[in-house]
Amino acid sequence: MQPRLVYTTFPSREAAENVARALVAEQLVACANILPGMVSVYRWEGQVERADEVVMILKTTDARASDVVEAVRTRHPYEVPAILVLPVEGGLAAYLGWIGAEVADAPA
Repeated sequence: MQPRLVYTTFPSREAAENVARALVAEQLVACANILPGMVSVYRWEGQVERADEVVMILKTTDARASDVVEAVRTRHPYEVPAILVLPVEGGLAAYLGWIGAEVADAPA
């Protein structure tokens, strides 16, 4: 089991929390951290835009990362949400083990 972090952003804390609760309940992720108060500046359809957003960081495994990406994408209110899968290079062994224990094995 290799841990992975999935980074995404949402338009509100409530929207992020709803998705987080579903993913934890489905055992796709062990934990979700929601960080409020972010400002994003980006180009979309030729225009420079600004949005208040929240960051959500999801802890999962390599075996479930693609399932998490799809679960976030299908529940996300954005047309093209920011969803990135990041490798984990190390960490506290007990914590990494907890992530693996909390995330259900990928279906065969």
